[in-house]
Amino acid sequence: MHDTPSVTLNGRLTPLRVHPCDSLADALRDTLDMTATRIGCNEGICGACTVLLDGRSVRACMTLAGQADGCRVETVEGFATSPTRRLLQQAFVEQFAAQCGFCTSGMLAVAAEFLEDPTVGDHTDEALILERLNAVMCRCTGYRNIVAAIVQTARQQQEQGASNE
Repeated sequence: MHDTPSVTLNGRLTPLRVHPCDSLADALRDTLDMTATRIGCNEGICGACTVLLDGRSVRACMTLAGQADGCRVETVEGFATSPTRRLLQQAFVEQFAAQCGFCTSGMLAVAAEFLEDPTVGDHTDEALILERLNAVMCRCTGYRNIVAAIVQTARQQQEQGASNE
């Protein structure tokens, strides 16, 4: 038996032909070639598979593809359409925030959610950033450069906001 849910994937309405037991991660990687979505532990622990579902970070390995029916799914492949997310990707490059790169797409998704969260008082608060980054494990960086990239992006957002006033 197959379902045909449809999602808005990176801004485009996209039907998915999936088995009811397929994870969103498998559907993204195997059906839609969104290979930046990494599958690490396949148990929802490492966070490498994190994507945005209606603007909220979810573990794609623990989300059934059918649960995304009618939702907005955003992967790193679609980040170029957002000014904040473009700045974030550039900051990751400038701050050398990715080493092996395996967790990077999950880190970017969690960081984008954090930077776009209007309930966060100070997007440059390193303690808040580290609290959010707990959702994704990185064995390479020690998080210092990732935090620096997020702070850089938050400051650029503040500067752009001030110049638009």
